[in-house]
Amino acid sequence: MNDAVPSPILKQHLIDPVICIRCNTCEETCPVDAITHDSRNYVVNADICNGCNACISPCPTGSIDNWRKVLRTKAYTLEEQLGWDELPAEQEIEGAEDATTGPAIADDASFTPPPVDSARGSSTPPPSAARPVVNSHTNKQPAIATVTGNFRVTEIGREYDTHHIVLDFGSSPFPVLEGQSIGIIPPGTDAHGRPHHARQYSIASPRDGERPRYNNLSLTVKRVTSDHEGKAVRGVASNYVCDLQKGDQVKVIGPFGSTFLMPDDPKANLLMICTGTGSAPMRAMTERRRRGRQPGDGRLMLFFGARTKEELPYFGPLMSLPADFMAIHLAFSRTPGKPKTYVQDLMRERADDVAELLKDDDTYLYVCGLKGMEDGVMDALRFVADRHGLPWKELHARLKTEGRLHLETY
Repeated sequence: MNDAVPSPILKQHLIDPVICIRCNTCEETCPVDAITHDSRNYVVNADICNGCNACISPCPTGSIDNWRKVLRTKAYTLEEQLGWDELPAEQEIEGAEDATTGPAIADDASFTPPPVDSARGSSTPPPSAARPVVNSHTNKQPAIATVTGNFRVTEIGREYDTHHIVLDFGSSPFPVLEGQSIGIIPPGTDAHGRPHHARQYSIASPRDGERPRYNNLSLTVKRVTSDHEGKAVRGVASNYVCDLQKGDQVKVIGPFGSTFLMPDDPKANLLMICTGTGSAPMRAMTERRRRGRQPGDGRLMLFFGARTKEELPYFGPLMSLPADFMAIHLAFSRTPGKPKTYVQDLMRERADDVAELLKDDDTYLYVCGLKGMEDGVMDALRFVADRHGLPWKELHARLKTEGRLHLETY
């Protein structure tokens, strides 16, 4: 039998540079390493991409879900894509169907993308979650917000400098939900003379704002002074945001995120696991529940990690919450004279309490923080489940399918 002849028409997978926030989620997710980037753009290699769609749902902006019909012999090269400021216009191709999107790289009936489910978390939101607004403002048309507050939320004098920033949008609509994020565009240009890209930050306030009934929101931002190797650097966006003064105006894009959302059902239990500034969405969800608290509400349980107590954002406010409102478990990995403790260690220690929540179909799990925490947290969940007669493989699959396990690590 002769092999099928590939179609001359290609549905080429492309990334929209206008709404891409360069978060690296797509490159980390791609199972065949078809996605790469430089300091300007994230791009897809047409020679490698197999159209599996593994990168589509994790993308917070939808910039990854773009396709152009091209002649296979004239597919856009990596060099061309890296130079784009926006996607090219659709080409007129004689004999091609009128379609601009699709799940496959090849435009022929013989191609079927392989099923891929490499994500550990849900690709759908909780069933009761409110419908989010996404991408209402882009790099070309950002919203302008005014700084109405900048407060340090870690102990002064410590290396870990984290700020709580309040932004007000005035009369310009900018609706958000708990679990969403926004992009901040730093002023100025990079070493190549191009405008800086937006940096993504999770929203730390509930949908009705940091100050209720005002058109505002808050962020939790850590000042970056070193890279992952410990070398001294000055993070462009984080230092810009941490140094903002009251009255300053900021360019904002977004909002982003359509899955890492809070259930609107007040009887839902929330199991929240975070480190550092990964506390931002947990703060938003906790404050939403606190403001509308009623008898019979679901349980809240928080596992929150930092190197020391002094470097834990919002330590004071956390300690002032009513004891019967939320079970709080704090893990410190660098306390002098004490063994290192991480969030996954405390989850194992509190296995009975965690298992009680896992057995409840009204429990929703949220994990947010550095990528390095993900393996430990998932292993701890597996340990707790298996120890309490909840086969993890089946439970994990059900949590994902039902929109009850959400991970946002970076």
